[in-house]
Amino acid sequence: MNSENSYQIAIKVLKEASFEHGFLASVQNEANYKRVWTRDSVICGLAALQTNDTYLVQTFKKALITIFDHQHDAGFFPSNVGLEDKHLSFGGPVGRTDNTSWAIIGMCKFLIQHPDSNFADRYFNNIVNGFKVLDAWEFNGKGLIYVPQSGNWADEYYQHGYLLMDQLLRVWALELAAEVYNLDHYKHKATSLRTIIEENFHGSNQHQKAYMPLIEKSKSNFPKDYWIGGFNPSTIYTNFDLLANTLAIYLKLGSSQIQEQLISFLKNTVNNSEFMIPSFSPTIEVDEPDFNTLLYLHSFKFRNFPHQFHNGGLWPVWNGFLAGVIANTDKRLAEEIGKRVDHACKLGTSENQVWDFNECFNGITNKTQGISKCSWSAAGLILSKNAFL
Repeated sequence: MNSENSYQIAIKVLKEASFEHGFLASVQNEANYKRVWTRDSVICGLAALQTNDTYLVQTFKKALITIFDHQHDAGFFPSNVGLEDKHLSFGGPVGRTDNTSWAIIGMCKFLIQHPDSNFADRYFNNIVNGFKVLDAWEFNGKGLIYVPQSGNWADEYYQHGYLLMDQLLRVWALELAAEVYNLDHYKHKATSLRTIIEENFHGSNQHQKAYMPLIEKSKSNFPKDYWIGGFNPSTIYTNFDLLANTLAIYLKLGSSQIQEQLISFLKNTVNNSEFMIPSFSPTIEVDEPDFNTLLYLHSFKFRNFPHQFHNGGLWPVWNGFLAGVIANTDKRLAEEIGKRVDHACKLGTSENQVWDFNECFNGITNKTQGISKCSWSAAGLILSKNAFL
């Protein structure tokens, strides 16, 4: 099956996941996936905007209306909205800090491609209140938001604190809102955050201002070829976070040399494997102390065995997003990653089944380990086919 056919099949899956209130997380009849999830819907919406398919673009608009109409009075956005059972969730044990930025990103990307002053005005106060809650989540007023454990898409992973992915989503949201609403103070805030991030999440410069004493003491041990995952007052997470580093490339974070080093790191990672890139690496093994923390972080059943789920698992959505982002700088590498996303989405849960669009895969066996017909896996394939702008 060639890439053009795979693209059309992915579009079909997104259309099957579309309904009157937006995108469902999966076509499958799974209760937890038959909801409008903020994060998933925005990813699907970004893919829809790439296709210029009128039906999918309108479904994205419906999803945005659902998400924004269910914003909490305090300013944060829902984790998911269940329209059939009227269930509204703002998270599990804790809320989701990334959803607020994702919601604003989705709205602004939609408005940039499909300008509508009435739609923009209708939800302007929602965006203002979203940024206010992000400001409050700094807690110390120094710039970075503090993410609780289980507080973003990797809700069964062990990290917490000042996580890079959440900081970059906020920067992206601020810059988009500044463009849509012509507000300089959002642009200035984003510029300030960029400086703080560049000073504290990369080991290239040992003399920048440290956010906390632990950064100053540990900076010499930071990797030089990618951005660290994050830190908190007692821990530095020097692991590789695929989504965070993809955002760093997209937002052109750091110097051109830093960007080139990151692309080179990704190229070596791809050359040394035959499948997709893990969302987090290295994998936490069962004899490591952090594995004990993982054991308690699950909602329904434990899924973070080594090389699975968030613990070294492989996700088409983030690999596809990466391929679309780096197509602007290294088209050949993007095409190679895109081929692997195609292959992953084609794999079925049985020998006779193809184009399963599974949610995630084992990092060693490459076997499917998630829900079938996952809408954001289809979105990942779509995003991999065009340079993401």
